[in-house]
Amino acid sequence: MQKKYLMTPGPTPVPSEVLLAQARPMIHHRTPDFNNVVRECVSGLKYVFQTELSDVLIFASSGTGAMESSVVNCFCAGDKVLVCYNGKFGQRMQLISEAYGLDVTVLEYGWQQVVDPADIAAHLKANPDTRGVIITQSETSSGVLNDVKAVGAIVADYNDCVLIVDSITGIGAVDCKTDEWHLDVVMTGSQKGLMLPPGLAAVTVSPKAWKAYERSTLPKFYFDWKKYLKNLEKDTTPFTPAVSLMIGLAESIKLMREEGIENIITRHARLAEATRKGCEALGLELFAPAEGRGNAVTPVWVPEGVDGKKLVSLMKNKHGVTIAGGQDDYTGRIIRIGHLGYFGDFDIITTLAALEMSLMELGYDFEPGSGIKAAEAVLMG
Repeated sequence: MQKKYLMTPGPTPVPSEVLLAQARPMIHHRTPDFNNVVRECVSGLKYVFQTELSDVLIFASSGTGAMESSVVNCFCAGDKVLVCYNGKFGQRMQLISEAYGLDVTVLEYGWQQVVDPADIAAHLKANPDTRGVIITQSETSSGVLNDVKAVGAIVADYNDCVLIVDSITGIGAVDCKTDEWHLDVVMTGSQKGLMLPPGLAAVTVSPKAWKAYERSTLPKFYFDWKKYLKNLEKDTTPFTPAVSLMIGLAESIKLMREEGIENIITRHARLAEATRKGCEALGLELFAPAEGRGNAVTPVWVPEGVDGKKLVSLMKNKHGVTIAGGQDDYTGRIIRIGHLGYFGDFDIITTLAALEMSLMELGYDFEPGSGIKAAEAVLMG
């Protein structure tokens, strides 16, 4: 029997406490028992999103559902929006916006570049009738972290422009102060920092975003924010919820409160640094730029002469450690090591050990044990 380790940026490992909570007997979603679950989830998500001013809405959907909800609830067809992206998931917001007939301007950066807030400021100055700025905080495909705090300060000066932040792999891994940073809509998915299986998504809606909702004319039904808000006032949901996932979410948030959001973010920074130092000690080159490295996932260039797809396969099938490969143009060229959510020191050590053994088997020359040693220096520091 082989013990397996899930080291991808999503889905991520689920704590046993959360798994057991989801295994409880099913309850009906129109009962006081479930009302209590909803209250716990909403209160807990406000804590995780670091917001008191925004409403938090929960959907039975993937993160992409939250993305689509942010578009259909904030805009009208023909509205001008600015989409900034430097990876696959930022581009998805462009595609959704175009699908609903928005007038989309794109600030496209390379996957190894950080979005420049000055470019956003210049665009808004030249186009003050822009109704929305859309940006990814933590780009899963590239590991790049964008400065949404700086962007929030810029967009806050435009009363009719909302800032929409995809923080699906940011929440629970990097700091994201929804209120303090003037973030109007922030979204996440359950299979990331919330330490759950896939199937839930959540968004925050600020007073400014509700103002945008009131003028929005795009078609919406399942993702109509007002339906969810009206039901939340009664501690329930407009449609049949993912009951077991909601129960799991309440348990997961309990664990997050016990650790503390500041400590969670510090833990992720430490694990990410250990991973980066371990990979660099093996002579591997980090993919994300030094000025914008997130703590959810570490992408690394596959060394010359090594087959990237074989490396991922060998780690999984022989050593039981599942990491992610590259996407689109970077398929086979980079690997991505996830450390988002339920991860600790020895997950990183184990992954680096599997990486070392796999690289040796594929003929890559390095000093065995050097990656583990470098990671240990960080973790023991």
